[in-house]
Amino acid sequence: MSDNREIPSVSQKVFGQLPDGRDAQLFTLTNSQGMIVKITDFGGIITELHVPDKHGQLADVALGFDHLAPYCDVSPYFGALIGRFGNRIADGRFVLDDVSYQLPCNDGDNHLHGGSAGFHRVKWDAIPFVRNDARGEIAAVGLTLSYLSVDGEQGYPGNLQVTVTYTLTNANELQVLYQAETDQATPINLTQHTYFNLAGISDSVSDILGHELMINADAYTPVNSALIPTGSLLSVADTAFDFRTPKLIGARIQDEDQQLGYGSGYDHNYVLNKSRSKEFSQELSLAARVHEPVSGRVLELWTQEPGIQFYSGNFLDGSLSGKTANYGHRSGFCLEPQHYPDSPNQTAFPNTILRPGEEYESLSVYRFSVQD
Repeated sequence: MSDNREIPSVSQKVFGQLPDGRDAQLFTLTNSQGMIVKITDFGGIITELHVPDKHGQLADVALGFDHLAPYCDVSPYFGALIGRFGNRIADGRFVLDDVSYQLPCNDGDNHLHGGSAGFHRVKWDAIPFVRNDARGEIAAVGLTLSYLSVDGEQGYPGNLQVTVTYTLTNANELQVLYQAETDQATPINLTQHTYFNLAGISDSVSDILGHELMINADAYTPVNSALIPTGSLLSVADTAFDFRTPKLIGARIQDEDQQLGYGSGYDHNYVLNKSRSKEFSQELSLAARVHEPVSGRVLELWTQEPGIQFYSGNFLDGSLSGKTANYGHRSGFCLEPQHYPDSPNQTAFPNTILRPGEEYESLSVYRFSVQD
């Protein structure tokens, strides 16, 4: 570290007032390199994420808003924690231990991202922390969020106690640790829904088609016209879905491909190159790497999850503005570490059922660096 390093810190202020009158808090995490992450206890939302470019200049690389109200109203999951079940469940229905459950359908005929009042729309209990190393110096700062999702909330069975810990290290890593326990069997698939643009958010936001993307996956789960997996796995070889070696996001996004047509671009789950058994290997492995050539910013996503949803911002249409920026078509991309969509209805997919006495735990790490 240089002599100009920052002193890592956590600060807190009121972000706004929720419709029920409670104050939402905004926490600012800063590491020794000057990297900044801002998180609100409403939805566990990352509202800002400032990282350096190849010249050392910081810029915010996360789409979002500078005040609370849009997150309570029009936000398309910008920066949010997602649960109980990330992605889609067909017809909002599943059968568990011979009992049929009906969830609210908030995406046409399907249930999406835990429902309209999922974890992205609740106020979490928040405790900031500072973590020292063996020499007594600050090695990391962070925020621990906890929430009790009661039995029947959004149609899900069981009282689910959830903890999500955001940790910002001095190596420009943002670690996200998900933990949960339940008193009744329930589906669970937690994830994080930040929209990234590594060129930076400013008065005008470019699209992300010139970002170079690598996804460490030989296969993906194809979908039907409602974006529900068919249950099969398809090879990415010789298709527009092949990102095994880096290529521009926009290189083949306009291909005449039925799957791209269904998603209006990329909105698909990739099967990461690790064990595909029902009880998948929980190794922390590299899932994806993104490089923005002009700024030189690089994002690596490492995860214990068996899949990631790559979404190319297809439904952003310029109608949303935030932080002085207008969010046009494909102005942000998402890499959502996850189990596969509709897993409660797909017996061949890795298990997403958490039972009493078990602990749900999953770690994902967002590593930021630069490349000339």
